[in-house]
Amino acid sequence: MAEPLVIIEDLHKSFDHMGRMLHVLRGIHLLIYSGQIMAIVGPSGAGKSTLLHCIGTLDLPSSGRIRLGQEELTTMSGRRLAAVRNRDIGFVFQFHHLLPEFNALENVMLPGLIQNRSRKQMENRAAGLLEEVGLRDRASHRPGELSGGEQQRVAIARALSLEPKLVLADEPTGNLDTGTSESIHDLFFQINREHGTTIVVVTHNTGFAASMQRVVRMTDGLVVGDTNGSGEAVAPGAADTPAPSLVFGRADR
Repeated sequence: MAEPLVIIEDLHKSFDHMGRMLHVLRGIHLLIYSGQIMAIVGPSGAGKSTLLHCIGTLDLPSSGRIRLGQEELTTMSGRRLAAVRNRDIGFVFQFHHLLPEFNALENVMLPGLIQNRSRKQMENRAAGLLEEVGLRDRASHRPGELSGGEQQRVAIARALSLEPKLVLADEPTGNLDTGTSESIHDLFFQINREHGTTIVVVTHNTGFAASMQRVVRMTDGLVVGDTNGSGEAVAPGAADTPAPSLVFGRADR
């Protein structure tokens, strides 16, 4: 089996909402393996997006640990987290968050330009990615001139622009029609197959989830199921068995 890329141990997240504490994540233990494409599913309010945002360092957990590769994210400063996020993690959201004043090529180039990479290097990289996602002839178009599906393809190309270890997608086809959604689903599988990129997708689309290598089901802030697309258990007891603490360099006490 591949090595774990992401190790999550006893993750909790709580919010104070009008004087009442809301426990969104209630002790998540999860291993995400390198090269895997997996879905996180469950009812609205189960904590799926919160978990994804914590993995992506867009939100900080209340307690627990997250490790990405050899780096423990939950002990990092804000500046180091921003560097890891830009270098190692790609994001695809339901709403594309493309900058309307820039064309498709420029939007895909942005993560590299933020890292002070050369404009020529990023322009070549962006052009290649747009061709890969089927938008070679739309590179000079601004987001307002693209369809919803085309905008999402630009967002996927942008997520891949720095060759991240991990791509996190939150309801990436929630706003798209069935035909367009299926083409975006196929694109995720193509990227995973051809680049070996680890991809984690939060989705309500049961067909999309079932076609993945692994499906993690959440309810009420807990992992309650961990199966492959055929429904067979991947990690029996994953809902209540902690990930081995030795992976963090310490023994259980």
